[in-house]
Amino acid sequence: MDEAMKQDVRESSEARATFYRFLASVYFTELTVEQIETLATQEFPQDDSEIAQGYATIKEYLRHRDAGTRQELAVDYAHTFLSAGMYDTVMAPPYESVFTSEQHLLMQEARDGAVAFYRAEGIDLPADNTTPEDHVSFEMQFMARLIDRAVEAIDEGDDAEFARLVGVQDRFLAEHLENWIPTFTQAIDEHARTDFYRGVASLTRGFLALDREVVDDLAAYARE
Repeated sequence: MDEAMKQDVRESSEARATFYRFLASVYFTELTVEQIETLATQEFPQDDSEIAQGYATIKEYLRHRDAGTRQELAVDYAHTFLSAGMYDTVMAPPYESVFTSEQHLLMQEARDGAVAFYRAEGIDLPADNTTPEDHVSFEMQFMARLIDRAVEAIDEGDDAEFARLVGVQDRFLAEHLENWIPTFTQAIDEHARTDFYRGVASLTRGFLALDREVVDDLAAYARE
C-alpha cells in the first residue's frame, strides 16, 4: 500500500470509527446538555442521501430547543428504547436478540454470536457489566475497535493483518449489524415521539449502507 493510499484509508477509517462511536453514545444512554448543544451547532452535509436527511431532521428538531429539550429527549429515550410505561408493547429495545429470536427475547443466539466475535479479537466487556452484550452500542463500539486496529496494521506495514481485520468487519456487518439494524431503526421510526430519534434512525441506516460500500471496497483492495 503506497503512502497516498495509506493516508486515504487512514483518514476514512478514523472518520468511520468516530461515527460508530458517536452512534454508540447516542444509543447507550440519554443525551447530555453538552451533546445536545454540540449537535445543534454542527455543520452537516446537505445532499439527497439518507445520512443528510437524518442530519436535517435532527437539526430542525434542535433548532427549537429550549430548557426542556433535554428532559423531553430523556423521556423519549426511555419510552422508545426502554419501553418505559409500556406493559404489553415492545418499542425499539436496542438488543439484537430481541429482533432476531423467534420469541423476541434477550440473551439469545445473537448475543452469543456477538460475544464470540468479541472474544476472538481479545475483547471482553468489564466484569461488572450487566447489559446484554448484543446491545447496539457495544456492537458499534466493536466495529470502531476493529477499524482502529486495521489502521494500526496499516501503520505497521502488516498487510496480512489489515486484510484479516477488514474480513472481520465484513463478517460482523453481515452477521450482526446488517442482520437487525434495518428492523430496529424502523421500530424507532414507528415508536419514537420526537423527530430527533427518527433522525437518528435515518442517520444510522444511511451510515451503515455507506459503510457497507466502504468495507466492500477495502475487502476488494485487500484481496489484490
